[in-house]
Amino acid sequence: MKAVSSSGIRILLILAAWAAGRGVVAATSGQAGQAGRSDSSVAQADDPQKFFEQGETALKSGNLDAAERAFRGVLAIDPQLAGAYANLGVIYMRRKQWPHALEMLKKAERLAPQLAGIRLNEGLVYYRQNEFRSAIGPFESVVRDVPDSYQARYLLGLCYFFVERYSDAATTLEPLWAQASSQLNYLYVLGIAADKAGRADLEQRALARLVETGQNSAEFHLLMGKAHLNREEYDQAISELQTAAKADPKLPFVHFNLGVAYVKKQNLELAKAEFLKDIAIEPDVAYNYDQLGLVYYLQQQDPLAEKALRHALKLDPHLSSSHFELARVYLRGNNYQTALTEIDEAKKLAPTSESIYYVRGQILQRLGRTQEAQAEMQTFTKMTNAAREKRHQELEAGPLPNPELTQEPQ
Repeated sequence: MKAVSSSGIRILLILAAWAAGRGVVAATSGQAGQAGRSDSSVAQADDPQKFFEQGETALKSGNLDAAERAFRGVLAIDPQLAGAYANLGVIYMRRKQWPHALEMLKKAERLAPQLAGIRLNEGLVYYRQNEFRSAIGPFESVVRDVPDSYQARYLLGLCYFFVERYSDAATTLEPLWAQASSQLNYLYVLGIAADKAGRADLEQRALARLVETGQNSAEFHLLMGKAHLNREEYDQAISELQTAAKADPKLPFVHFNLGVAYVKKQNLELAKAEFLKDIAIEPDVAYNYDQLGLVYYLQQQDPLAEKALRHALKLDPHLSSSHFELARVYLRGNNYQTALTEIDEAKKLAPTSESIYYVRGQILQRLGRTQEAQAEMQTFTKMTNAAREKRHQELEAGPLPNPELTQEPQ
């Protein structure tokens, strides 16, 4: 297995079997239940190997419905075949039916715990849903069993990075230098992780190599712009990102990051224009709609904000910021019960965000639940006083998302 990239900027590393055939329509439960019912398959009813071969052939050709029927047929004959469950997991991964994929992969793992590839796929299921903390365990187990697994080590390093375990990220990614030091994203992540971990030598080595490899490319200026964004140097970020956009107007995520920079500068019209440009390039990136919803909220265009935020959650139900902004939209519209539902979802996803407790207290106060509201405000005050220096991590002005580091290649 190897890393794949697109436009020189996106990192997600996926199984070759999964990368092909994206967007295939899922089979209905009725179709799946008909596995092995054709005349030819009836004759093979006692031979799961032939079903398995049919499934593999269909999977390789991208015929997911036929592959699912075949592997279901295998399990109807022998429900203890780990390979059939594993391949069903791959089918559901291709369809982005994550709960079903995880269910099948867990069954496969119970039957064949020694197969690292099954656990790698489990990690990928979590990774593709931005559940980086949950992905760490499966990836760690693969790296432990197969230390030379490039894909597992790379993804594990990224997961550590995204959950701010920077020392672990640097330690995990550094051994990949010989294979990955020509990749801008690798160098960017490694350099930041090394800096945060206090490893100045590794940081300088990564950044020097990044400059050497980037050679004034659009991708290089995108990453430099993102670095300035992370340091809250918004004018420098805009300059770098505009250079990237001029060099390649269709570079994914350059307009997204420009939009973020303009939001920070409170130039909402320019921000909106940039998010819409990125949507035209990458229509399935939830963060674009999330940030667009924030812009509409700040412009007091609540119907448009609600529409954008709902679309963001359709693409990624785990975006706590979208639930948070929806709660504020409904609070402003005096729709307090719906606002409470949304803020409760945000709280489940981001229980350490101070802003959530503040808004939840406001909602409860409007609902007449004064005692509960006071408790929320007390929690907000306590959290604020205990971690005032970390206020930038609140949902309203929180850590910048990294969709350009996690998107699946085309």
